[in-house]
Amino acid sequence: MADKLSAVKGMNDILPGESAQWEWLEALLRDLMARYGYHNVRTPIVEPTALFVRGLGEVTDIVEKEMYSFEDRLNGEALTLRPENTAGVVRAAVEHSLLYEGGKRLYYMGPMFRHEKPQRGRYRQFHQFGAEALGFAGPDVDAELIFMVLDLFERLGLQGIRLEINSLGQPQERLQHREALIAHLERHAEQLDEDGRRRLHSNPLRILDTKNPAMQPVVEAAPKLMEYLGPESLAHFNGLRAILDANGVAYTINPRLVRGMDYYNLSVFELVTDQLGSQGTVCAGGRYDGLMAQIGGKPAPAVGWALGMERILELLKVANQLPAIAPVDVFAIVPQAADAPLVAGLLRSLRQQGVAVQMHAGGRDGQGSMKSQFKKADASGARYALVFGQDELAQGMVALKPLRAPEGESAPPQRLVSLSDVATWGRELCAPPGA
Repeated sequence: MADKLSAVKGMNDILPGESAQWEWLEALLRDLMARYGYHNVRTPIVEPTALFVRGLGEVTDIVEKEMYSFEDRLNGEALTLRPENTAGVVRAAVEHSLLYEGGKRLYYMGPMFRHEKPQRGRYRQFHQFGAEALGFAGPDVDAELIFMVLDLFERLGLQGIRLEINSLGQPQERLQHREALIAHLERHAEQLDEDGRRRLHSNPLRILDTKNPAMQPVVEAAPKLMEYLGPESLAHFNGLRAILDANGVAYTINPRLVRGMDYYNLSVFELVTDQLGSQGTVCAGGRYDGLMAQIGGKPAPAVGWALGMERILELLKVANQLPAIAPVDVFAIVPQAADAPLVAGLLRSLRQQGVAVQMHAGGRDGQGSMKSQFKKADASGARYALVFGQDELAQGMVALKPLRAPEGESAPPQRLVSLSDVATWGRELCAPPGA
């Protein structure tokens, strides 16, 4: 016997019971996007490595430590499994001139890959859903994206999620702040950990995002980027705040909110919870007006967010808000294998009417006893059983047996229905209870 193979560590199978919950969440997200006028875009899982090096920044954790990169053995091209999808969406927009006729509102969903330590809510293959608004410069679109994700959490019934916002200003403002920040950190270099010393001159802004408790006093005393913002950057940030304030949206200004990619500027935001341990961010985003030009396109403003599907599903599980898996409407019990051809045609007719039907399948040992088939019918969760007994079939009939009843009521009695009148009674089988 060959050795049993297992999935790659941190890359998980999503089995049928769980995948039904994923499909439910994905359908809800698609509906939300339609309400806001966003359209689906699908990009390759594999992209040129240069896309992420150029777009995310050479000294980000993702590029330095986490990307799955390899050389195409056929042509030597440097390729990477996408660690995020904003850069890919922007690359697609540039390559296909999507902004030629004006701004675009887009969304995506799919797997991303980062070589991280697997833990609760964080995996090496994980799934993101993201919304991107390309070609829109105003804070009103920043607010639109925040409203969108707040609407999502409200619709999911999730509580205890905080909105944090900040402004990263423009490159020249960040440069002035960077110089002041480096000077401050150099004065306290002995208090920096190895990661902080490594980033001191390459990416000091990321030091502000450290989770090391020993570095918190140094970080708290560091110069604030907000103090270096010019009038236009402040006007954009205050414009966003005005829209949030006017609509009663609670938020906290977090001056240490810097995000993990270099492409961000102006508004950045995160939705944070305390219910998932250290993995508290469930949705994050912001403005990235320079990315289009970085990737080789004409300069254009852009803003977006992404959320982790695993983390949202974990939150729903903690809050006991995950839906039950919808059962089939009907379970078909077939005592005699010889009747399978007739039964298959009738069940197909029911399915074409919109009835969800599961048929008992026979095997090498026959169809199985009626008792075992009824047990399977009950376990399926179906509201009805169709019993194709020989006597009933000889009369052109089939037995329709209700398996469920409203709470406090008894199930109606079994009755015979005509095989030739399936269009009439078939509608009853997929009608909501009590309809």
